[in-house]
Amino acid sequence: MKRTELMQEVRLMRFEESYCLWKKREFTQEEAAHLLGVSVRTFRRYIHWYEEMGLEGLFDRRLSRPSHRKAPEVEVKELNELYARKYRGFNVKHFYSLYVKNHGGVRSYTWVKNCLQEAGLVKRSPKKGRHRKKRDRSPMRGMMLLQDGSTHEWVSGKKWDLIATIDDATSEHYSLFFVEEEGTASSFRGVREVIDKKGLFSSLYTDRGSHYWYTPEAGGKVDKNNLTQFGRAMNQLGIQMIPSYSPEARGRIERVFATHQERLVKELALYRITTIDEANAYIQSQYLPAYNKEFSVKPTLEETAFIPWIGQNLKDVLCEQYERTVNNDNCVQFRGLTLQIPQNPYRCHYVKAKVRVHSYLDGNLAIFHGPRKLAEYNCQGIFIEKNKEGMSP
Repeated sequence: MKRTELMQEVRLMRFEESYCLWKKREFTQEEAAHLLGVSVRTFRRYIHWYEEMGLEGLFDRRLSRPSHRKAPEVEVKELNELYARKYRGFNVKHFYSLYVKNHGGVRSYTWVKNCLQEAGLVKRSPKKGRHRKKRDRSPMRGMMLLQDGSTHEWVSGKKWDLIATIDDATSEHYSLFFVEEEGTASSFRGVREVIDKKGLFSSLYTDRGSHYWYTPEAGGKVDKNNLTQFGRAMNQLGIQMIPSYSPEARGRIERVFATHQERLVKELALYRITTIDEANAYIQSQYLPAYNKEFSVKPTLEETAFIPWIGQNLKDVLCEQYERTVNNDNCVQFRGLTLQIPQNPYRCHYVKAKVRVHSYLDGNLAIFHGPRKLAEYNCQGIFIEKNKEGMSP
């Protein structure tokens, strides 16, 4: 029973009580009216209607009339058919934004949600779980970023990993893209995109994936002294890495990926996007600007912790680095390739010298001796000539 109907039943019972007391002369009309919470004049009207028509005369007829604000049945039907035909599976908030943007919807979010729930097209949300204490956000942009990956499938039989790098202070996404498989290269790419856009940040919060950390015992503490390639790069940049030890600690980024599953994946399927390149282009041009506008929040402090990167070429830091010993023919063996060190004015030869091989994100390679780059090679190990300006031809 609705609250208005319940209140009417209570009012009728109270009237019968006050009317009987008045008829027995135990109450005056003023006292009976006071019991009902109405004026004496209204109580007299009630007496007249009751004696003429009984309790039915006291019914509030407004309850039986449809509200003039109620939407026509045809409009409700069109809304439900639109959702069922084109947007089935979308959550209400996501559907509502598209309903307003693409279909000129003018009704409120609550009205749309109620229509879909009453039609059985959308399930009502379950009751919230037990009380938890919210983790405070970082007060400034750039103090702590979160990075993680999540697997998604919108093309049957094809699963790709979505890599997100997010500011903890604002939930703004600085980098978001799909790759074939999450790993060191995708993590480097996410960090590179952030530094190119915003600058160097203070810390990075990640899970304990094998490309982020070495973990001697499964489920145990990470080894902060034995660094992965990614850990070495972050240490070189001065970015503190923070490991996660529980799903609850990653709650914020887990909720972010749940939103992407509800929104991004369905939009890609809606617009029939079937390749990684098309998906990443759509993310940069359409999805990411709209997402940041809707979901990012203001930080506690307007100052920023980002600082410009003024060190060596970022490409030479955000890459995999391996130590090798030069052979007697001034060649270095690396992943089945033979990399010939060209003659240069710095040394007569590099036989038995310790050098570093840098493996870049684009597949190219380079050999370093200390801080000096000796040569660059393509992914087949072929030496890349430089012109006088130091640029590749």
